[in-house]
Order: sequence, then structure tokens, then C-alpha cells
Amino acid sequence: MGAGFFVMVSGLLTVGLPIFVALLLAVFIGLRLENGTPLMLIIQRLFSGLDSFPLMAIPLFILAGNLMSTGGLSQRILRVAMLLVGPMRGGLAMTTVTGSMFFGAISGSSPATVVSIGRMMLPTMTEQGYDKKFTLGLLMATGALGIIIPPSIFMIVYGAVAGVSIGALFMAGIGAGLVYGAVFFGYCFYRAHRDGLEPKPWPGLEELLTAVGEASWGLAIPVLILGGIYGGVFTPTEAAAVAVAYAAFVGLFVYRELDLPGLWKVCVDSAVVTAQVMIIISAAAAFSWYLTSSGITESIAGGLLALSDNPWTLLLMINLVVLVAGMFLDPNSIVIILVPLIVNVARAVGIDLVHLGVILCVNCAIGMFTPPFGMNLFVASGLGNVRYAEAVRGALPLVWLALLALVIVNVFPEISLWLPRSVMSGL
Repeated sequence: MGAGFFVMVSGLLTVGLPIFVALLLAVFIGLRLENGTPLMLIIQRLFSGLDSFPLMAIPLFILAGNLMSTGGLSQRILRVAMLLVGPMRGGLAMTTVTGSMFFGAISGSSPATVVSIGRMMLPTMTEQGYDKKFTLGLLMATGALGIIIPPSIFMIVYGAVAGVSIGALFMAGIGAGLVYGAVFFGYCFYRAHRDGLEPKPWPGLEELLTAVGEASWGLAIPVLILGGIYGGVFTPTEAAAVAVAYAAFVGLFVYRELDLPGLWKVCVDSAVVTAQVMIIISAAAAFSWYLTSSGITESIAGGLLALSDNPWTLLLMINLVVLVAGMFLDPNSIVIILVPLIVNVARAVGIDLVHLGVILCVNCAIGMFTPPFGMNLFVASGLGNVRYAEAVRGALPLVWLALLALVIVNVFPEISLWLPRSVMSGL
């Protein structure tokens, strides 16, 4: 039954139906084939899937990220990144990586990071002699840091579904994000050395301190959010509300690059994105409920454990499944559909659920720029005014680097767990 059900879902997606329609139609067909099951349950599960306090953080973080993107923060953060690593060999490429890490810690969104960093770095790197395909690939790959570096919408959804502390997941994402970024730093240096790109002169400490001062309002946001959460001042959801108020204040009154009409437009755009995300989460929650209530989840988990009870073997299978799913589905759908299946298996073999969340997060980050349906591929092709195939050719070499980072995160759990274990008790 389980295999046939997933074949049906795959077929619905293949014919081009939107993800939420395919999931709900599959549940509808499944319930129609069962005698005596009221179809009203689908509507109930759609709403109950959104009835979660942690999920309230999602629209708030989306709004906060958009406010910061339009309020002048991204340009100032990029200037700091350029002064920090720009003078090194391959410094412009490293600036893209560093800027993505900084902005990812603000927006929590991978496509938003690609657009905000790419608007400034794509023309600059092209003018300085970098290959356009490489530049687009780097933007797509490092833009994926938006869902690894906290605050991460993916981690909020995973924490709500798996019953894991969102604060612990945020801390675990810091180590994984640094490793991911370090892998690309090394490649940028190698690429610049291979292509004979010379380092630039350092502009001096005074200019760096000036840039840090101008960007300090933006750089303070991750400190405000994470410090408030870990200091027990507010929950992740309350932190998102604080981030919105802070970002609006900075954009309107400090940098003054945001006016009231601009604020209204940001709110409307954020509402549209929120609706797109939430309808998928709602449909995926109904889909997940059906998998559990029909026994498909239990049978799949039992089948996996029958194949092997070795944690490393099961981790390998989990990684392969999520990597393939990431080629076709968005991260939030993946976490709601697959986590109920995966968590039972992970618990049975002793895999730490915080570490598992980071592994899934990095897998989904890779899926953001993996063909055929990686979102960053479409964003970058529009940003660079190139065909989709050109964007794919730029991304594929960097997928291997991201896979290297994924292997490191899998093999060394302490990269993710050292910070939450040292700060939070009971982990």
C-alpha cells in the first residue's frame, strides 16, 4: 500500500500539479478508497496542521527578512564582508560566501539571500574577471546558507514536527553553517589561485571600523534574536516579533531607506510569501496525518529497521532519500512529509534528533540548487538573465562541495552538538 501511494503522489507531481494540490488529492483518493472515513477530516487536518505556536514565527521571520533586505542592511553588511575578506586572494568570491552567512543569519531564507547578495556581487565579480557561471553557482550554493544559519524557517518547522527544541536547533545550525562556509572558502581560494587572480590591497583598519559602525544596527539582529532566546528573555516566536519591530525601526528611522509606502509593499509581499509557505505546510500536515493514521509510516519505519539497525547505514539511507526529495520538493514539504517517518527510525537506533535536524537541513539546502526543481536555480537564472540550463551548469560543480560539507556534518556530530550541549542542559 505504501509503495503504491507514493507512486500515485509522484505521478500527480509529474503531471505538473502544484505541490499542495498533489498532496491533498492523494489524501482525498486514499480516504475515498477507505470505507467509512469522513472526508471532513481533510479540512480539519488542514487547519490543525497550522495550529502550532512555533509556526507563528514563520510569517514574522519572513517579514523581518524582507524589512532588512529593503531597509539598507544588505548593502552595509556586504561592505563589512568585503573589507574583511576582500583583500585576500579570491576575496570577492569569499565576500559572497561571507555576505551570505551574514545575511542568512538575518533573513532565514535561501532565495532571499541569493537575491540580496547577488544584486550587488554578480556584476562586481563579473567585472573583476570571474566566470559568470561560477559566480551564479557560488551565489546559489552559498545562498543555501539561509536555511542553515539561524534563524532558520526550516528548523522552526522541523522543531514543531519532531518535538525538538528550536533554540537547540538554532545553536546546532551555527557549527554546521560555519563548516559549510569553510568548504566554499577553501574552494574560492583554490579557484582564484588557479586562475591567477591577485589579492587586493587592504584599505585599512579605520575604514573597516567605519563600515562595522554603519552596519552595527544590522549586525546586532542575530545577537538580539539568539541572545534573547538563549538568555530566556523570549521564545523563538517572540524573538521573531522583536526582529520585525527592530527591523522596521532601523529601516524607517535609522537608515531611513524605508518609507511608509515601502513598508506597506514589504508587508504585502511578505503576506504573499507567507501564504505560499503556509498552504504547503498545511497540506503536508494533512498528508503526514494520513501516512500515520493509515499505518504507512509504521510499515516504512519497520521496513527500514528490518534492512539494518546500524545507525550509520540508516543515516546513509536517510541522506539519500532526502537528497532525492530535495530535487523535487521544497524544504518545508520535505520536513513535514518525511520527518514523521524518519524520527521513529532515528529514535530506534539512537540518532540524536538535534543532529538529525541539522543533517536534514543541510540536505535540503543542497536541494535548493540541485536540478530539476531547486528554487535557487530559477532565482539565479532570472537574476543573471541566463537560461535555466546555464544556471544548472554553474551549480553542478558546487553541488559536490556541498556534499563534502554534508559528509563532514554527518561524520562529526559534535560540530552541531557542541554548542547546544555546552549552553543547554539535558541535551
